[in-house]
Amino acid sequence: MKNYFKIGPGAFVAAAFIGPGTITVCSLAGVRFGYELLWALVFSILATVILQGMSARFGIVSRKDLVEAFPVILPNKALLYLATLFVILAIVIGNSAYEAGNIGGASLGFSLIVDSIYVDFFGFSINYIALLIGLLSYLVLSTSNYKKIEKILVILVALMSLSFLTTALITKPDLNQLFGGFVPSLSTENLLSVMAIVGTTIVPYNLFLHAAVVQEKWKNASAMKECQQDTMLAIGLGGLVSMSVLITAAAIPQSEMKNIVDLAETLVPLYGSLAKYLLAFGFFAAGITSTITAAMAAAYVLKSSFKALGHTHKKAYAITWKIVILIGVIFASFSLKPIHLIEVAQVCNAILLPFIAIFLLWIVNSTKIMGIYKNSKLQNIAGIIVVFLCFLLSASLIYKLI
Repeated sequence: MKNYFKIGPGAFVAAAFIGPGTITVCSLAGVRFGYELLWALVFSILATVILQGMSARFGIVSRKDLVEAFPVILPNKALLYLATLFVILAIVIGNSAYEAGNIGGASLGFSLIVDSIYVDFFGFSINYIALLIGLLSYLVLSTSNYKKIEKILVILVALMSLSFLTTALITKPDLNQLFGGFVPSLSTENLLSVMAIVGTTIVPYNLFLHAAVVQEKWKNASAMKECQQDTMLAIGLGGLVSMSVLITAAAIPQSEMKNIVDLAETLVPLYGSLAKYLLAFGFFAAGITSTITAAMAAAYVLKSSFKALGHTHKKAYAITWKIVILIGVIFASFSLKPIHLIEVAQVCNAILLPFIAIFLLWIVNSTKIMGIYKNSKLQNIAGIIVVFLCFLLSASLIYKLI
């Protein structure tokens, strides 16, 4: 029982998708539709468990990252270089753009408990909290010790979960209405919110990150059962956080809400200052864990890309995560918004997701690669449903952005 409830590499996945973006999306869904979209969270968590489970299984059995498997199905050099370049654009460049949002989100959480997060420096207004978050993330990753990083993320994810769950309980939700939210209900009004919930939960870079970090934790396929338990527990815990945020937001009167600050300030007169401080810590933790994992994912992808193309660069991993954090700190410190970079990254990720899902489904069905650990018929049925979902999600995101 003790081993069953022990979280490992799955914490990286939970820490990555429970970021400022997910919390904002779930908050808005709760404010606009009450408990109505809880079913969408359940659905997206199940889809994430399916894809991440395949990614982790591939990583343990093959001892490769996903990008390193590209040459298996792309023997043509031109196609291999093109596919690898696209992944680098979507994940490495994309995560650099998103990093400003992660650091800015953590700063926003901190702004709930301090008078100001800005200081004047030679005529510039600088977000000093962003600098501290960048430094903290740098110190965590510079340990280069997987076990230490895992422990830090497990602690942060656990505290974040406790924070949001407690906030949801404080609001004393109506149980009849709450359970009614698990009954699927789709309409033209809530469609975009449903797609946003699924899109912030199924994160393309998590598939690359998960395949890499499981290799650090487990050295052979004998740990497969433990890996599966870890994946379900960690992603389930992440889903509980998302639900708690939505439930909390559903408790406030219908109003315009732009971010977590608006939600927290609205909760204070209704449920007291405790709710505000719990949300502040939860949002801060969500931002910093996403800052760490986004930088790690970008670093793993670039390192794997060099390997896939037949090159070695020993310092690629360390250089990449440092640059990603630095870019995020610069943009967040000066309140700059890399809008165009983010838009490009969103389009690339929207295109990348269904193809990576298909690629993943293909390689986990290969007897040559996976042996006895290849997909079962039931896993394939579930995988095909998720791939179809990924296509719908990508098409809607691209349509929305264009």
